[in-house]
Amino acid sequence: MLLRATHTTTYLYSEPVSICHTEVHLGPRVSTRQRLVDHELLIKPAPATIDARLDYFGNPVTYFCLSEPHLTLTITSRSVIEVLGESPALAGLSPAWEEVTEQIRKRDSPEAMAASEFVFESPLIELGPEFAAFAAKSFTSGRPVLEAALDLSHRIFTGFKYDPRATTVTTPVREVLKTKHGVCQDFAHFLIACIRSLGIPARYVSGYLRSGENSIGAEASHAWAAVFCPGYGWFDFDPTNDVMPAGGHVTVAWGRDYSDVTPVRGVALGGGEQLINVAVEVVPVAEAEIATEV
Repeated sequence: MLLRATHTTTYLYSEPVSICHTEVHLGPRVSTRQRLVDHELLIKPAPATIDARLDYFGNPVTYFCLSEPHLTLTITSRSVIEVLGESPALAGLSPAWEEVTEQIRKRDSPEAMAASEFVFESPLIELGPEFAAFAAKSFTSGRPVLEAALDLSHRIFTGFKYDPRATTVTTPVREVLKTKHGVCQDFAHFLIACIRSLGIPARYVSGYLRSGENSIGAEASHAWAAVFCPGYGWFDFDPTNDVMPAGGHVTVAWGRDYSDVTPVRGVALGGGEQLINVAVEVVPVAEAEIATEV
C-alpha cells in the first residue's frame, strides 16, 4: 500500500527570532517493512544552511539554521511510503521470555550484542521492581515472549486512559504508572520500562498512523514500542491502539526513548512567547498519482 504522509509544524512567535538552530526527525526510514518512494522537506523562511545525515540509530535527521529575523517558522515534511503489510507474528511460537533474557545476558551472538543496548535505562525511561511487577502478570513462567508482550500491551490499552492533558514530554514514567493517564508517548515509554526491567530489549518507535481509521493518536506524530526476539528480530506493539502495527503505521525513527527521536527540536534567540501548531495527515495514494507528479 502507498501512503502519503504530510506533517506540518508551525511556530508563531510574539517577538522576532533573530537566529535559530533546529534538528528534525521527519523523514521516514527505510526498512524491510516499508520503502520510501519520495520525500521532501519544506522550510519557511528558507534556511541559511541545511544538512542531512543518519544519526547513531540509522534514522534520517536534518539540521538547519535560520539567520534572518522571523515571526513564523513552518516546517512541512511530505513523504510517500510503500508500506509492506505483514501478517502478524504467531506470538505463541516465539521462545519463552526467560530464554530471551538469558541470551541477551550472555550476548553470545552479534544480534544479541546489538540488541543489548536497549535493556538499560535511558534519559526518559527508568527501570525498577515496580515495572517488573506490573509486567509479571503477563510474563508468567515459560510464556512465549511475544505472546507475553502482546498481553502486556493489551493490559495497558484497557487499564490506562488516553488523556492529552495529563502529561508533558518530560513526565516521568513512574508518574504514568501512578496515574494511569497519558498519551501514546507515555504508554510506549511505560511498556518499554516494563520489558527492560525484565532484561528484554525494547526500543521506542516514532511515526505516523493512517488517518480516518478510528485510531487513537493519528492527528499528530504517533509512538509505539518494539520488542526484540532472538532469531526473529524486532516486533512492534502499539499499546495506545491495542495492535501489532502493520499496514496502517509508518515508521519514522527509533531509539532508546522520545529524546533520541524528537520530531522537531532546537534553540532560538528571541521569540518571546511561542505557539506551536502540529498537523499530520496520512492517506492512501494511487501509483498513477505518483507517476503524474513525477
